[in-house]
Amino acid sequence: MKFISNKAKQPSIRSFAAKYHLNKIALATMLVPAFLVNSAQAAPAPHSAAYAKGQILVQPIAGLSDEDFAKIINKHGAKSKRKLAKMRTHIISVPAKAEKALVKALSKNPRIEFAELDIALAPTAISANDTYFSSGWHLNKIELPTAWQSAKGDGVVIAILDTGVNSSHNDLKANILPGWNAVSKNSDSSDIYGHGTKVAGAAAAASDNGIGVTSVAWNSSILPVRISNNSSSGTAYTSDAASGLVWAADQGADIANISYAFTSSATVSSAASYMRNKGGLVVVASGNHSLALDCSDNPDIITVGATDSNDNKTSWSNSGNCLDVVAPGTSIMTTNNSGGYSAHSGTSYASPVVAGALALLKSVNPNLSNDELENILESTANKSKNAANFDPNYGYGRIDVAAAVAMAEGGDEGTPVVDQEAPVVAITSPTENSTHSGLFNITANASDNIGVSYVNLYVNGSFFAKDSVAPYQFSFDSNQVSDGDVKLTAVAFDAAQNNTSSADHWVTVKNAVAQTDNTAPQIVSATPSHGSNLSGNVSISMHATDNVAATKVAIYINGALKAQAAASSVSYSWNTRKVTTGQYNITFKAYDAAGNSTSKTNTINFTASSKGRGKRK
Repeated sequence: MKFISNKAKQPSIRSFAAKYHLNKIALATMLVPAFLVNSAQAAPAPHSAAYAKGQILVQPIAGLSDEDFAKIINKHGAKSKRKLAKMRTHIISVPAKAEKALVKALSKNPRIEFAELDIALAPTAISANDTYFSSGWHLNKIELPTAWQSAKGDGVVIAILDTGVNSSHNDLKANILPGWNAVSKNSDSSDIYGHGTKVAGAAAAASDNGIGVTSVAWNSSILPVRISNNSSSGTAYTSDAASGLVWAADQGADIANISYAFTSSATVSSAASYMRNKGGLVVVASGNHSLALDCSDNPDIITVGATDSNDNKTSWSNSGNCLDVVAPGTSIMTTNNSGGYSAHSGTSYASPVVAGALALLKSVNPNLSNDELENILESTANKSKNAANFDPNYGYGRIDVAAAVAMAEGGDEGTPVVDQEAPVVAITSPTENSTHSGLFNITANASDNIGVSYVNLYVNGSFFAKDSVAPYQFSFDSNQVSDGDVKLTAVAFDAAQNNTSSADHWVTVKNAVAQTDNTAPQIVSATPSHGSNLSGNVSISMHATDNVAATKVAIYINGALKAQAAASSVSYSWNTRKVTTGQYNITFKAYDAAGNSTSKTNTINFTASSKGRGKRK
């Protein structure tokens, strides 16, 4: 069986980036995981997110050359600092205080896939004194003891993109791998704020070892990726989160957890698409501001909200159509940066619980695709609070790890079937057989029973570009091909690498522009020559050349047309029997197709014979 979600999928970075306005990004992105002193908690006040000054993030559509991209941004007084590694996204240097204005302007350009601020998000947290949550109430709530009988996360790598991880913590060091600092571009992944160590412990602290806490994925490895160097607030910029995701994907991470509310960032989503295409899944916290987010489903990110011990959505957990599942997020007992343990609350901790659950599914059945893993997680979720339907407060429900593991290994909950259905794809613009010159956009629509991973475009049978964001768009410079008919073909791939080619789509390229011909022909030979002394019959000829072609030549004697030809040469035999002695003007004229003409006159002296044809003395 295939587990097809009944939430309307809208797999488009462009759609939610355009819809998710800047002021809403600012309100929705500040994470505030809080420790609970009792069961009641006031919703944290939303904060305005800061953003990098003097720079923005911009991604051109696939196929646009660096030269053409530079022309677009240079018109706004901006220039590219660099591309984010393995991505088309550029960090753009912009004039001071022009960040928001240029994001708005560039977002309207048809050659630009997205433009957004380089937002800085903070994983703020409040400490509490309660320690009686050490039993880990959430573990039983999501049926982990049953799941652990089959899976403990062996062989799975979970990347923790956060403020770093304390690799010497007694409950973490056995599972820690060498990490990376995406900000400084070095190996210093130590925790500078404390948040990352707590998140890592919730997902994959070493367990059943007689000390500390019990995590979700006991035996999974932790790959620390530090995306913040801010020790006072733990804030992380969008660009660093995206860079960290690409690095984790290249290291072979199976799951990546980001406990920052980056779901609606087009740049992070693009990096998540890169990871998903390399076989990894990205899990992101929804945020803690009691907001109903104006967002659509993100096909490359699993967005997680938080629930309490009664399976109710917490008062502070954000909701919206981008929410996929919910998980326990109050008073989660975990590791802390000091080497000890404490309880914490927030979507920051619900998110790694889901990341750990996915690690268990992958460990019990490594052959499952990313789409199958996500669909198993969603289809087996406890739906007691959402009436078996998608709900923006609960997504597809609160995760049930035992049911999900049973389905993944083919137990009582059902047997997952490998996806063997290929996508459907068609080129929708430009109109077939239309004529184009210079730059023009090519758009392909693609759909799949589970999800399209990416679309490749081929021009005259040769690979041109790849796009992983719907609608799949490419900017093509028609000067790269000869004028004439051009064949366009799109090939769509899903996560299982099933693929389908579109029907061949033909357009006509016409870049050569007819130049105005202002050059007159040249007369290169004309006989007889000027000043000649002649008698008897006279042979007259001419030959002309032109930058294009001489189309007509003519000979005149004293203004009277004597011979012409639709060619570049003509000759005439002048019968002088009745011609009297004297001077005669022989004029030669040449014409081209554009109507340009030239003429030359040779004056000759003619002497008549003495047999009565000349003047009598």
